[in-house]
Amino acid sequence: MRFFVTGCAGFIGFHVAARLLSAGHQVTGYDGMTAYYDVDLKKARLGRLERYANFECTEAMLGDREALDAAYRKSEAQVVIHLAAQAGVRYALEAPEAYTQSNVIGTFNLLEALRVKAPEHLLFASTSSVYGGNTKIPFAEADRTDFPVSLYAATKKCGEAMCHTYAHLFGIPTTAFRFFTVYGPWGRPDMALFKFVRAIDCGDAIEVYGGGKMQRDFTYIDDLVDAVVALVDIVPGREYAAECDSLSPVAPFRTINVGGGNPVGLMDFIGAIETVMGCQAKKVLLGMQPGDVVHTHADPALLTSLVGKRPGTSLLEGVSRFADWYREYYRLPQPASVDTGGARHG
Repeated sequence: MRFFVTGCAGFIGFHVAARLLSAGHQVTGYDGMTAYYDVDLKKARLGRLERYANFECTEAMLGDREALDAAYRKSEAQVVIHLAAQAGVRYALEAPEAYTQSNVIGTFNLLEALRVKAPEHLLFASTSSVYGGNTKIPFAEADRTDFPVSLYAATKKCGEAMCHTYAHLFGIPTTAFRFFTVYGPWGRPDMALFKFVRAIDCGDAIEVYGGGKMQRDFTYIDDLVDAVVALVDIVPGREYAAECDSLSPVAPFRTINVGGGNPVGLMDFIGAIETVMGCQAKKVLLGMQPGDVVHTHADPALLTSLVGKRPGTSLLEGVSRFADWYREYYRLPQPASVDTGGARHG
């Protein structure tokens, strides 16, 4: 099968593309290689993908309409997986233009390309941040998403709305994923796990926001890729696939939570990192940052009904795998092994 994957040098895009390539699919990548975080890390990911003969990539921004159109046409893709975006909740306070340019205008440009030649399936990366100020727990796909508390969330909600409109007007079958706090090897340096591991390794204190009282529904990257790949063949149509289906009544469009439904407290998360790193972190407790939410908690019922399972890698196991990658990537000595128990929940 032929895939067009935007954001292929990003954390999630890299893992998705690698899985598809290893399965023998043809993958055309598209990535702007922005300097939001370490470009060398992005180049290293891209270098891994370039080892596959069935991979090619265009380095350009989503705002470059001509380059995007040309790359998509050349790919002759049957499936489009749109993962490129300006990520991060807090950075939007510094560079709001980056979010509107990439997440709104960039997504619009891609949809215009798909309007000319529709793929068999468009899969769009949204975020659990769209649930914003919701107090109902767990978050279900049918819940309102009218109260975003960050510009990042607002631009992703806009992306969902645009994708739904194009699905309705032009018959583009679309699945929008709401990802819940994804972590794992090759992760982003601006995310908590990477920052905490690096700080502990260097003997620095870690900054703990929200007084350590926040909770997150962590999703290990391999579990997320399992879900994305499984859902490629589950194309939204006209009939509901489950009682809890979020299928639109007017378009071949559905939203799906990709999370395990097992939120973990921030201090427990830090405790898992300390266990893996073999030492206790020095902590600086701080207040909530603008744009952050206190908790996230996925209702995985729809995902489970569609693919037969939900994310299940234990936090300790996932953190241990990240730490192993971190030490290998930065050529640091490996400590004594940690018994993660290989625990999984179904």
